[in-house]
Amino acid sequence: MLSENVLFALCLTLFAGLSTGIGSTIAFFSKRTNTRFLSLALGFSAGVMIYVSFMDIIPQAQLTVNSVIEFKQSWWIVVASFFGGVFLIGIIDKLIPSPENPHELKDVEDMYSTQEKEKSLMRMGLFTALAIAIHNFPEGLATFTAALSDPSLGIPIAIAIAIHNIPEGIAVSVPVYFATGDRKKAFVYSFLSGLAEPAGALIGYLILMPFLNELVFGILFAGVAGIMVFISLDELLPAAQKYGWHHLSIYGLVLGMMVMALSLLMFLK
Repeated sequence: MLSENVLFALCLTLFAGLSTGIGSTIAFFSKRTNTRFLSLALGFSAGVMIYVSFMDIIPQAQLTVNSVIEFKQSWWIVVASFFGGVFLIGIIDKLIPSPENPHELKDVEDMYSTQEKEKSLMRMGLFTALAIAIHNFPEGLATFTAALSDPSLGIPIAIAIAIHNIPEGIAVSVPVYFATGDRKKAFVYSFLSGLAEPAGALIGYLILMPFLNELVFGILFAGVAGIMVFISLDELLPAAQKYGWHHLSIYGLVLGMMVMALSLLMFLK
């Protein structure tokens, strides 16, 4: 049963990571990005991750830690783990140079109109792919951990992360395509940057597997919540509003919370 859960969690993480390829495809077959849909989708993704972090993952982490440690101490551990996740993804974000950082947003149309030399564009695309790969590594562990703990919870989280990976795929593929004129090469680089998510899941699992117990699992789960909240507030909502549709991004946020709430209610025992 455990091996089946591991395989399912890895498949979900692979799906989330490789959605960068969807962004690459969109970039090739659309002259202009549908900014209305993108704002709504990114807001929706943020709503899913914020709601599930505070309403399901953190309480679940506390219950797990509380099974081996007394109530008050378990909450201290969960809170510390939550902010540990926030600081971890924050440090990773800070270490990535801003021109290549997927959090330093640029309009897709601005990338299409650039007049930079081919060599500079190729460098930009490659460094963006590397930055996104580094950034996606802890996201992969987050998706995997959630799916391993509760498969019904892993599905909406994987979908939410997949949505926010789509613009990252665009950010990688556009400069590479304009530098080389090769759609296939641009797609491959975008696709490979998404492999960091299942790689993060697999490496994290193999390293942590000998140490997995109730306490470690609770700490990981709370850290995952911190990572997802940071991604939502630092990347998804600013990105949704960057495309010029503030109200749509908020509507998407509320809709994401409502959908997540209903999906969790359906699985109540």
